[in-house]
Amino acid sequence: MSDVIQRDPEILNGTPTFKGTRVPLKNLFDYLEAGDSVDDFIDDFPSVSKLQALRLLGELKEEATKKRDVA
Repeated sequence: MSDVIQRDPEILNGTPTFKGTRVPLKNLFDYLEAGDSVDDFIDDFPSVSKLQALRLLGELKEEATKKRDVA
């Protein structure tokens, strides 16, 4: 899907993480669901760049929009 995501069986048993880190993508969504901002997430996980987080969200938005247009 992206150059932002990696799945490596050697890193967290293949859990999707931000490329070049050991930070699961789920952590970002947990922060957002709790009402925290992307900046709060970046402050707590400095190995993830703000660009990575925003690109992930943008790609997911694009995918969701495509699926809605098809349905």
